[in-house]
Amino acid sequence: MDTEVVALCDLLKVENLAQSGGEAKFMIAEGRVRVNGEIETRKRKKLRANDVVNYAGQTLKLVGRPGAAAE
Repeated sequence: MDTEVVALCDLLKVENLAQSGGEAKFMIAEGRVRVNGEIETRKRKKLRANDVVNYAGQTLKLVGRPGAAAE
């Protein structure tokens, strides 16, 4: 995704790990998603570059945009 911050539920949907936003929110609420090794239950958790998301054997690492300003 081409943004500096993305909500966890949106990432799961965009990356096709969930078929809909509702399904993504359900998976998160059930504690089936990990962010940086920890179970994450906040559906709108803001993810940034270098965060790692794990779900159902899939691992996603967020990468910052080239030339993006550091905070």
